[in-house]
Amino acid sequence: MIGGDATDIIRTTGSLAFTQHSGNQTMNKLARTLFVSLFAVMAGVSPTAVQAAPSDEAAIKALEARFTSAFNAKDVDAIMKIYVPNESLVVFDVVPPRQYVGAKAYRKEWEGFFAMFKGPAKIELTDVSITADTTLGFGHSIQHVTGTDTKGQPIDLTVRVTDGYRKINGNWLIVHEHVSIPVDLDTLKPDPSSKP
Repeated sequence: MIGGDATDIIRTTGSLAFTQHSGNQTMNKLARTLFVSLFAVMAGVSPTAVQAAPSDEAAIKALEARFTSAFNAKDVDAIMKIYVPNESLVVFDVVPPRQYVGAKAYRKEWEGFFAMFKGPAKIELTDVSITADTTLGFGHSIQHVTGTDTKGQPIDLTVRVTDGYRKINGNWLIVHEHVSIPVDLDTLKPDPSSKP
């Protein structure tokens, strides 16, 4: 608080509440303006926000389509072309370790993943949502993987994926990926076929 005449922002159960001390109208207006501006930026209605060209979102959707085709062909080389090709890549996957740092580490994970399949592996992306500005973007999707493992057992897995994209030398690439499965907190067991 500044000199006892300011508006405090108090965090209460996940929301923001404002309390006014000794009626300082200037600070109250400043707090309201700040709150409205922050809300407008978060809602994407800022007059100064840079909007992505429709071609940016289309290019990211095309990247996701290339991923799907490469996955269904079990083509690790083609899959890795959608990721930044250096050590700046960070991936949080559903399997240990806690994180993969770098394209080389993640390539090994993909090779091991496909080695679990006997025959084809199939993936379907649904609920794809992409947002981008001119150089950065993010997206999320539900990804359903099916196939047969090397022991002849069916694989049927649904994961949630969030990707961070960056436009590098005119090409959109994934620079961060987070893959997760909902967990039942009562049993602490994953729910790989979770429905909305």
